[in-house]
Amino acid sequence: MTGPTRRSVLTGVASAAGALALPRAGLAAAPQAQGPGVYRYRLGAFELTALYDGTWFLPIDGTLIRNASGAAVNKELATNFQPPNILPITITALLVNTGKQRVLIDTGSAGQLADTAGYLNANLAAAGLTPADIDIILISHFHPDHIDGIRTKDGNKVFPNAQILVPEPEWTFWMDDANQSRAKGSVLRYFRNARRIFADIAKDVQRFRPGAEVVPGIVSLPAYGHTPGHTAFAVHSGRESILVMSDTVRNPELFARHPDWQPIFDMDGALAVRTRRRMLDRAAADRMLVEAYHFPFPAVGHMVRRGAGYELVPSMWRPL
Repeated sequence: MTGPTRRSVLTGVASAAGALALPRAGLAAAPQAQGPGVYRYRLGAFELTALYDGTWFLPIDGTLIRNASGAAVNKELATNFQPPNILPITITALLVNTGKQRVLIDTGSAGQLADTAGYLNANLAAAGLTPADIDIILISHFHPDHIDGIRTKDGNKVFPNAQILVPEPEWTFWMDDANQSRAKGSVLRYFRNARRIFADIAKDVQRFRPGAEVVPGIVSLPAYGHTPGHTAFAVHSGRESILVMSDTVRNPELFARHPDWQPIFDMDGALAVRTRRRMLDRAAADRMLVEAYHFPFPAVGHMVRRGAGYELVPSMWRPL
């Protein structure tokens, strides 16, 4: 992927045909206070809301990184005042209110990964909204912590009015029976989960080609490697923009500081490294505001170069 320049983000690209849902009238009227799991900020004329889903405390061992030792990982965790052998995976979805549509980028875990995650809908309520208020859901990729929130544990649909848009290459890979027949372990579980989420609504799920503008002001960006169709997004309004990196960079204390590390979560480790470096290079060079799904809440800030890697500089907490 080439990554967006500030000029290209502000200019946008041609709209993908049919990629829009019918607009709602008016900007959402919602309480304006910040809260422990809700953080609002402005981007031009848009209102962005970080919605905290929780943190999955994943036990890890020396196999987490293909090309780094467990000791190196624990050393970096200790440097960041974290305990050894546990990877905290914070989950934060981003809600974009364009004034005409409410667009949710990824949907959280719905409490199906850990009992310390699954709070997105509670925080949506704290933001003064219900799942029925969401117009569009943009999916970055099909890992469970990004798509499970589409349904409850019992299989019921959560967002009754939302049009669901997914990357075409991601759909093609995960919904292919031949690919599933070759899968093992956690990857096989991901295949089965994708079918649980999407099989009976397949005709209603709209696929887009990464690179298209999927909603006015939101451009999809191919960010392959983490999964075959993994997609990032650039959101722009007026002269302001933000790079939504999805899972291109997960825990910044590990994968921004060491962008060449290849976690087992990345299906194509070498390609994911190239994608990560290009995106971090662009974000740092253009001083772009960035957001990432697994950054510490509220998951927004800037990236700066530090030696051979990068450092997250979190945005200062502020009222609207």
